[in-house]
Amino acid sequence: MLLTIIYLFLFGLIVGSFLNVAILRYNTGRSLAGRSGCFSCRHQLGWTELVPVISFLGQGGRCRHCGSKISWQYPLVELSTGILFALSAWKFYPYFGTVAFYCVLMAVLIFIVVHDLRHQIIANEAAYLLIGLAIISPVFRPSDLLPAGGAPAAILYGLLGGFILFAVFFALWFFSRGRWMGFGDAKLAFALGALLGPKGSADAVVVAFWLGALVGLGLIALSKIRVGKSLHRRYSIKSEVPFAPFLAAGLLLNLFFGLSVLAF
Repeated sequence: MLLTIIYLFLFGLIVGSFLNVAILRYNTGRSLAGRSGCFSCRHQLGWTELVPVISFLGQGGRCRHCGSKISWQYPLVELSTGILFALSAWKFYPYFGTVAFYCVLMAVLIFIVVHDLRHQIIANEAAYLLIGLAIISPVFRPSDLLPAGGAPAAILYGLLGGFILFAVFFALWFFSRGRWMGFGDAKLAFALGALLGPKGSADAVVVAFWLGALVGLGLIALSKIRVGKSLHRRYSIKSEVPFAPFLAAGLLLNLFFGLSVLAF
């Protein structure tokens, strides 16, 4: 089991490197197949500059040729992907088909979250892909993790959770005219509900709102003290913060660690 976790972590680092390329190039007109290069000096990167995490640390977070800063997004996405792949192996070992399925699902989730953080929008294609994966996820679960009715019953239970959660987030989006929540968040909520079912998704959403409130208050506090000068922008109670990362955090905490905060 330990070797599987290590292998999946290392493989996740590589997949995370590709996800960085996809996040940066998606909907920009650039091909995913092109060579990676420095955004400042346009130098094409060699293989020694493309080793996940290690190249970033070895170069001190700067381009070797022009010295411009490299975004922390690169190593963080690579590490996050590696960790989530390792957690998938830890959670679902020795069901290798299940592990592979959840690794794919984690990669799509990371793309959605980081793309939303960077571009302030949830990519439609990725959201629909995640919804599809969430709906069929019971097919890839081991039988001992399924209800009495098997995969069909689990799919119906997941669809119920998805529609309930989508309705709630759709209402927040519709009645606030997009000020409280984006329509993309409603799509992500559907995927979360389909994956976790009504009870698990309710727990995940409560955790997401708690985390969102804590981070929002923290950003406002930092904006009001000296540390706030180092922030890219100043935050207030009216500032918009992407909610997808908090939904993803709630999902992951429930999926991998069974975090439950509601009594019913």
